[in-house]
Amino acid sequence: MAWDAEVAVVGAGAAGLTLAYRLATLLSPPRVLLVEAPDGPLRPPERTWCWWEEPGGEFDVALAARWSRVRVHGADGRPLDRAIAPFVYKMLRSRDFERWVTARLDAAPSVRRVEAVVDEVSDDAGGAVVRGVRADGRPVAWRTRWAFDSRPAAALPPARTTLLQHFRGWFIRCDAPVLDPAVAELMDFRTPQPDRGLSFGYMLPLSDREALVEYTEFSPAVLDDAAYEAALHHYTGAVLRLPPFRVLSAEQGVIPMTDGRFPRHAGAAVFRIGTAGGATRPATGYTFAAVRRQSRAVAAAFATGRRPVPPAPYPARALAMDAAMLRALATGRVAGADVFTGLFRRVPTDRLLRFLDGRTGLAEDVMVGARTPVAPMLRTVAELPWLRRRADRPLEPGP
Repeated sequence: MAWDAEVAVVGAGAAGLTLAYRLATLLSPPRVLLVEAPDGPLRPPERTWCWWEEPGGEFDVALAARWSRVRVHGADGRPLDRAIAPFVYKMLRSRDFERWVTARLDAAPSVRRVEAVVDEVSDDAGGAVVRGVRADGRPVAWRTRWAFDSRPAAALPPARTTLLQHFRGWFIRCDAPVLDPAVAELMDFRTPQPDRGLSFGYMLPLSDREALVEYTEFSPAVLDDAAYEAALHHYTGAVLRLPPFRVLSAEQGVIPMTDGRFPRHAGAAVFRIGTAGGATRPATGYTFAAVRRQSRAVAAAFATGRRPVPPAPYPARALAMDAAMLRALATGRVAGADVFTGLFRRVPTDRLLRFLDGRTGLAEDVMVGARTPVAPMLRTVAELPWLRRRADRPLEPGP
């Protein structure tokens, strides 16, 4: 059969663009068809992605900011300031990432970009077919040897516990130079805490006047616009005590935090990547680093002639620990603010960051687990095997 391309990548968010870019950099790149949504509601909204890694990463030229120190404020108001060497905390805005990646894709002869609203990605005659509709209403179908679908799932998988990480942030400019651009406020638990789950603010300074300030909750349901605005006014005013400032722009989103099992196979030749393929860490919501690991592994498979199955983004042990933490937060058995603050106070920072990224060994995981409230966590671990996984929650869109 004559394929339209060897690989179809559906969706041009973080996962889709990263995979297309990674495939284009191979010495013998496969022909890639990148199917993007037309301008409109299906386009990924602008986002800010943060992660930690060693200095000198490939996307460093597109970063909005980076920090070598982070700060955590406990609910009691006590600050904890830590250097995070050998890591750097990095911030990348989606528009800068898209500009950087698409410039390279446009220069790659192996990549063709097309626009369509995709309705179906499925197996077809020894390969895959991507069906959709162009912006002018014409139906289209492309047949490829492999397809990688990064579109968000319509519903979350069956789970014992599901919380939502939902947030709203402001990019602000203060009237006075009062910010410290050397330190990122990673988690600030001086916000009112819900009975179950947790809330925190954070501030990522871009200069001595500009910053991204966000309010985040881990809870069962999203807030309305008025509640997010009230929370941000409280955080910037009563907690941070910032001087007068202007809001330059805003961002908002919802990230599923669930112990549901995201299938990476959607067929013999169709795979899911990104959040739909399990790249979101259940207990933290971090995604970008796992997306990069997944895309590197797929590209390595193509380079060596292996079947390009996306790997599990996190070890099974890490997911089991996350399932216990999610359940403990959802039941109110542990106070989330105290748990995370305690981890930063009692665990060496480089070890904790590797743990949060799923890159620690068994002995290190045991040591980190021992720094959480042991009795309620053990009770939670004991009950998990008896809980039924339920498929009763659709994926809530962001307001």
